[in-house]
Amino acid sequence: MATDPTPRTAVITGAGSRRGIGRATAHALAAAGYHIAVLDLDKEAAEDTAREVAARYGVETLGLPADVTDADAVDAAIGAVEAALPPVGALVNNAGITSPTRFLDVTPTEWDRILDVNVRGSFLVTHRVAAGMAERGFGRIVFLSSVSAERGGGVFGGVAYSAAKAALLGFARALARELGPSGVTVNSVAPGLIDTDITQGKLDEHRRAAMIADVPVGRIGAVEDVADVIAFLARPASGYLTGVTYDVNGGSHIH
Repeated sequence: MATDPTPRTAVITGAGSRRGIGRATAHALAAAGYHIAVLDLDKEAAEDTAREVAARYGVETLGLPADVTDADAVDAAIGAVEAALPPVGALVNNAGITSPTRFLDVTPTEWDRILDVNVRGSFLVTHRVAAGMAERGFGRIVFLSSVSAERGGGVFGGVAYSAAKAALLGFARALARELGPSGVTVNSVAPGLIDTDITQGKLDEHRRAAMIADVPVGRIGAVEDVADVIAFLARPASGYLTGVTYDVNGGSHIH
């Protein structure tokens, strides 16, 4: 943010996990000059990320518990952020859950849960912060989609997860058109196979080797690979990029 000294806060949802994309993104955005607000279901994990980022980068941080599917909880959390930190300039909709359940075995309850966290959660948080961004004439919104949305599952997510992550792509593109005149960009990042807690322990060596063999760059992605792209999209200088989906998959899915 060296080209724009305006103090701004980045809100990252689901950023409590120690090995997750959200925490890595909090670090990347703090390194870029943003103050950081971490929202997570796990209060202690959110606070831990906030402390870690503040200690490393010297920015203001806040870690808050919030269920992104609960409108009142989202309103309270964002209200606390607005009261304690500089204006919200970036939002990363990272909170999400996956499900490998085959479609014929999915119950309506599980389907609703996957859509609620991934889509309703992104809607509630985005809806809460977007008006302020538009009024101030600056905003950077990034949705975490997935390669599963583009290739039709086949990694760790089944039909429900792929449908939810595909919904976010349409959400982001339409919102980009609507908010563009207000100085707010809206983009998506679609990670492929990334080394996080979601994949930890779920790959035997044979399957891991087979999946890596299908990646042209020859490795599984790191959370920093995704976080760095998000930080790039959140720059003030990235104002002419909107409605775009950035694939972070090492070339495993090229289209």
